Amino acid sequence: MGTMNISLPDTLKSFVDEQVAERGFGTSSEYVRELIRKDQERAHLRGLLLAGIASAPAKVADAAYFKSLRDRTRRRARA
Repeated sequence: MGTMNISLPDTLKSFVDEQVAERGFGTSSEYVRELIRKDQERAHLRGLLLAGIASAPAKVADAAYFKSLRDRTRRRARA
C-alpha cells in the first residue's frame, strides 16, 4: 500500500478528527479512503448519466412498459 502525506489547515484537521471519532473510523486514513471511494462512485455514476444522455432515446417508460417488465421477470423466475 502506498503512502501519501497531506497538509491541512487546523480547521480541516479538526473536522477530520471529529468525523473519525463520531463516525467510528479507526484512523483519519480510513476516513480519507472512504471519501475517495465515494468520490469514485460519484464519478462512475456521473459517467453513466452522461452516457445515458448521449444515447439514443429508448422506449417510453409508462405503465405498460413496467407491466411488461414485471411479466417478463415473473416468467423468467418460474423457468
